[in-house]
Amino acid sequence: MWKDYISAISKEYSFKQPASNREITQINEVLSVELPKKLLELFSETNGVFDSFNFPLIWSTSQIVKDNSFFRNFKDYKDIYMPFDHLLFFSDNGCGDLFGYRILNGSIQTEDIYVWNHEDDSRMWVASSLELFIKGLITGEITT
Repeated sequence: MWKDYISAISKEYSFKQPASNREITQINEVLSVELPKKLLELFSETNGVFDSFNFPLIWSTSQIVKDNSFFRNFKDYKDIYMPFDHLLFFSDNGCGDLFGYRILNGSIQTEDIYVWNHEDDSRMWVASSLELFIKGLITGEITT
């Protein structure tokens, strides 16, 4: 479903092997959050989505763990940014801004996707679903 959906928007994206159960479980174990259903479905088809330059539209499971752990634990950021433990980042724009789901009471309760602006530490809503987020990034409807 996800590969077909993305390919229908643009043929410029490539896919990896599906994420293993262990790779998916590691997100929950390390970051203490369950993936939303649609992102979990995407990972069951491909462990990330990449453009022709191998830049990720959707991060791999390992990048999700690595980057979210970094932002949540980097001591220098604690003095200049609001906490990051209420967001689960899964994509970026290549210029420092990150996209993610909002975590409330330890879980992701809506499909809404937000962007964190690294320059002013704002967190703004950008899409109501993963489908609209992907389409918006590919078509340029979502810009930061």
